[in-house]
Amino acid sequence: MKTNWIMMAALASVGLAGCNGNSNKPANIAEGTTVTVALLETTDIHSNVLSYNYYALAEDTSLGLERTSTLIQAARAENPNNVLLDDGDVIQGTLLADLQAVAAPVPCTATLAVHKAMNALKYDAGGMGNHEFNYGLGYLSQITNTDFGIPGVSKPAGNCGAPTIPSVLSNVVGVASGKPIFNPYVLLPRDFAAVAPDGSKLNVKINIGVMSFVPPQILEWDQKVLAGKVSVTGVQEAAKQYVPELRAKGADLVVALSHGGLDPSAYSPKMENGSYHLAGTGIDALMIGHSHLIFPKGREAGAAALDASFAAFPASAKIDGDKGFVNGVPTVMAQSWGRRLGIISLTMVYQGGNWVVQQNKTTVESRGFKQADGSNVKADPAIAPLVASEHDATIAYARKPLGVSTDFEMSAYFALVGDVSAIELVNQAQLDYVKNFIATSTDATLASYKNIPVISCSSPFKAGRNGPSDFTDVAAGATPAAPVGLQVRNPGDLYLYSNNNLQAVKIKGSDLKAWLETSARQFAQIDPALSTEQDLVPTYSVIYNYDVFYAENNALTYQIDVTKPVGKRIVNLRYKGAAVGDGDDFIVATNDYRAGGGGAVPGIDGSKTIIKSPDANQAVVSNYLLALAGKGAGKVTLLDNGSARSWSFVKTATAGPVILRSAPGHLALAKSSGIANVVAEGALDASGFAKYSIDLSK
Repeated sequence: MKTNWIMMAALASVGLAGCNGNSNKPANIAEGTTVTVALLETTDIHSNVLSYNYYALAEDTSLGLERTSTLIQAARAENPNNVLLDDGDVIQGTLLADLQAVAAPVPCTATLAVHKAMNALKYDAGGMGNHEFNYGLGYLSQITNTDFGIPGVSKPAGNCGAPTIPSVLSNVVGVASGKPIFNPYVLLPRDFAAVAPDGSKLNVKINIGVMSFVPPQILEWDQKVLAGKVSVTGVQEAAKQYVPELRAKGADLVVALSHGGLDPSAYSPKMENGSYHLAGTGIDALMIGHSHLIFPKGREAGAAALDASFAAFPASAKIDGDKGFVNGVPTVMAQSWGRRLGIISLTMVYQGGNWVVQQNKTTVESRGFKQADGSNVKADPAIAPLVASEHDATIAYARKPLGVSTDFEMSAYFALVGDVSAIELVNQAQLDYVKNFIATSTDATLASYKNIPVISCSSPFKAGRNGPSDFTDVAAGATPAAPVGLQVRNPGDLYLYSNNNLQAVKIKGSDLKAWLETSARQFAQIDPALSTEQDLVPTYSVIYNYDVFYAENNALTYQIDVTKPVGKRIVNLRYKGAAVGDGDDFIVATNDYRAGGGGAVPGIDGSKTIIKSPDANQAVVSNYLLALAGKGAGKVTLLDNGSARSWSFVKTATAGPVILRSAPGHLALAKSSGIANVVAEGALDASGFAKYSIDLSK
């Protein structure tokens, strides 16, 4: 538990004791006194303050910090000895966030809407996530009221509106100063109620140390705003530096806020999901995020099984998804968007001058919204008035017309079985941008690429990762002159990440096939002879890595054989009818995340990038639509912009049912869109997804 481990025979059955290095130990606490502390976690809020979907302009009772607040109040009532912590990815993710950061930036005198809510909830401390860096260091400096000490990055003078809680980050330092840009940790002294061995009550002081970690990949994902300004240390290295400092300063508990998932493979300082490897650094509790998953398994009636990604872990990893322990350390992940509250309840006994965690009395819960009657918890009525003006402004912003309409519904409900209605337009916009960039470039090298085929790839970013309400769905509109048409909110629905910038890479045919094989990992390996149900897409946790490729006039086509193992699924890869050779050249329009190595596509690591655009992919899509309006076309059509299906499954008959989990109630849309392999809609699963029957022989 502590930095210096001490085994005491008398406590072998209840836990481990550690030296906290504090010589000023209280003399008035009796041996055997116990205290129970509740560590509460939110993570990946992504500016979902209210239960509202700004892309759909509709209430969504399955999310929102205003409902998490109800869970927080209940947990605090259960145990007044509590601290509330946030694990990052707070400031980005909705149109509300984009409005406050980009469209109408908040001044120094104002506080972000999400921070207003967090201040009202009286969080005790907060960590950082990778998306905190999306809008740049200057913005982050302002909205956290923190001077980073980085040349060229200046916080506005005076006190800026900010969270009233300490912000910590343990593994990011300024390149010039070599010092952490945020405090690397905070020590929270808290007076908690305890129980003496004779049953009497007393107050004791518990010092809680809090650290925070982000993935090293921020340097790739936000290279345009971070390059040369900050560096990132591996999570283990940072923990081993700061845990001893916290112990020496009297920390009785050390909590790691790790904005990364669980990856039990061999440790590397460059790991994106290195949380697993913090468990052996002397911490007492691990609160994780980034993956938008539930850990441990939900306890509510009918709770969904753990995400399929956990099933791939070897038994030697010692990850207990039922009780919530990772290598003996209590660990929780509270999903995303405020949909859950992580609760680690630790009972400690005072023994030998130290507080010792009793592991057999430690419980971990990722508590969700669902109540016994199946309804979601009510929203805390105190939150909405705090952000009413920002909420109204976001709705007004979302409704601004683009002057373009569509004659078809662009959705991602069936993107994993071939529907491109929400993907083709994005690919067209990216492809058009890159072709024009090369055609008008004065750079001799780029000019020499004019005869190389340009293709594009994009992912169905909103295709179930955050539950059955998380799907792109842009309704068909009327004519440009009519009041209903595409609006500002729609490009964000089609392309979720406003921070991604368009880039292009020059690759070979062998690279293209490897890229497609990486995307095809999304699918399970289907056994045609199996008579029991098989889930075609077992996990949506990395749906943003499922790239769909496109070329003008649907010149690029390929098939996926889901009966084959990973790495051997792509067949019939053709360009203009001819088989793609390993040595063929292509230019691929994509985003900076993928071009720089995000998604671990073999060979796509930044070394093949030929265009680094200053423009965001989302803005490229929006400008493409505006250009249509300016040309007088004014309409996005199914024929031209939503029906070029570049890929299909190799036809396979199966003995048993194959299902795709998607939002319920859309079978008619699949049929009207010509997605013939979706043949029936079945029952709901525990997460609220409908199980659609997929006929792979069609």
